[in-house]
Amino acid sequence: MHHILGGFFGRLDSDEGALVSLFAGVDGGGTSARVVIVDGEGREVARGEAPGAVVTVVSPEDAAEAVAAAIGEAIESAALERITRDASLHSIVLPLDGLWAGLAGAGSVEAAHAVRTALIERGLAHRITVGTDVRAAYEDAFPDGDGVLLIAGTGSVAWGMGSDGGPIQVGGWGKLLGDEGSGYWIGMKGLQHVMAAYDGRSPQGYLYSQMLEATGVRTPSDLVGWVEAAKKREIAVLAPLVVASSGLGDPAAEDIVATAVVALVSLVEAVFLRGAGQREDTKVVLWGGLIADSGPLAGRVSEALIHSGFNVSKRKVDAPLGASRLALRS
Repeated sequence: MHHILGGFFGRLDSDEGALVSLFAGVDGGGTSARVVIVDGEGREVARGEAPGAVVTVVSPEDAAEAVAAAIGEAIESAALERITRDASLHSIVLPLDGLWAGLAGAGSVEAAHAVRTALIERGLAHRITVGTDVRAAYEDAFPDGDGVLLIAGTGSVAWGMGSDGGPIQVGGWGKLLGDEGSGYWIGMKGLQHVMAAYDGRSPQGYLYSQMLEATGVRTPSDLVGWVEAAKKREIAVLAPLVVASSGLGDPAAEDIVATAVVALVSLVEAVFLRGAGQREDTKVVLWGGLIADSGPLAGRVSEALIHSGFNVSKRKVDAPLGASRLALRS
């Protein structure tokens, strides 16, 4: 008996009604959950996206619901494609054959188990695996071999594979214990500069005025309450402003940005020191809103890595597609 999600029924391979094997890969975080559905040959069938949720042991249902909603959006998209463009396409049936969900916050065994249980209860797939969003991104970044993935968005982490085939993670320990060089880290350093300048311990330059304007506070002392109420992402979105201020010659902003670049390079260096191969032979891929493609720090971090002897690749990372490959193998 097939479960139903959002009113959409099975995907049939032929006029005879043979079921096609379908697999879903999910990349989920606090902002969004993105899914790619592929067939047994790895060919893309549909994509979907829904608001995200970070995995927690206390409320794993939130992340499970985000995954289910993203799959529902993919099913709806496939159905619309069939109606409007290609009637030879067929509908999608649940449960799928496999689901690999790469989710932020699923790094602990307890959290991964909790959200996997919640996903099983929703009948989304026969085989369900829960891992991290970093693992999903790594799979797409290096489909033909090993390398090092440097991620810098709201948080920061570097990830690679050791000579024994085991994962090597450096960083990714959250805003209190890590995330050096991340968007959150840069944004917080910018806010701390405002208070130092307000005290007279640092010049009240361009960055000072821009940070006050961006946060909408009337006086620097109001930042205390603003920071206490702000979500991590609200602080991280201030990072491009700090980077832009650096480019305009603000010395405090330049100090922050230069320190962030050094911190991100050190994450990659530590992965290699722990056995991820030779730096001149192993590719490094940059991912995350801060350093990927046209991200505000993409150029500086890439240049710093190259200067340190690393082989930087410009590959664009498609994390849900990487997760779908993992689903095929699981």
